[in-house]
Amino acid sequence: MFRAATIALGLGLGAFLITPPLLAQSPPATPTPEHRMDHHQMRHMGGPAAGAPMLPGQDAFGAIAEVVRLLEADASTDWSTVDLERLRQHLIDMNEVVLRSEVKSTPVPGGLVMDATGGGRTEQAIRAMIVPHAAELDHMSEWVAKTEPIPGGLRLTVTARTPEDARTVARIRGLGFVGLLVQGGHHGPHHLAMAKGQALPGHRH
Repeated sequence: MFRAATIALGLGLGAFLITPPLLAQSPPATPTPEHRMDHHQMRHMGGPAAGAPMLPGQDAFGAIAEVVRLLEADASTDWSTVDLERLRQHLIDMNEVVLRSEVKSTPVPGGLVMDATGGGRTEQAIRAMIVPHAAELDHMSEWVAKTEPIPGGLRLTVTARTPEDARTVARIRGLGFVGLLVQGGHHGPHHLAMAKGQALPGHRH
């Protein structure tokens, strides 16, 4: 009897040792319809798969991708007027002005004078961008903004609407050229309007 029990125990242990590798080699289970639907929905919605990078890798690419998602999500989008090349050209101008222009800033009573200059595409971009942006700044309650042409670019002058307001004057000078360029919430709406092919007063694109 003892021998029979020993044999049975040995067979059971052997089966236990053999079974895990066999299970590990079993083919994966077929995805359920719900699992397949989740991935289909993610692709349809433009979402990345789990573990995929989220950043587009290039800022202009990301800005255009965001606008495309908005256009596709809007059932009223008139695709016959959409002009993404216009937006691309504007983003090139933004890159030229922010990264390639030479800026000389000089404090003046009540604010700051900024001479932005460059050559070739940079000079064109300065003229295309700063004139309409100065108009946007001038519509704000805190300051007055104006531009005038200079060789190679433009002169942007921004002063406090109340020159005695020392805090606003200090803010203008602290923000400087690039800080003043990012003021206001009009950039996003303008980009979407450009992509839709809508007219924008003061913009050359």
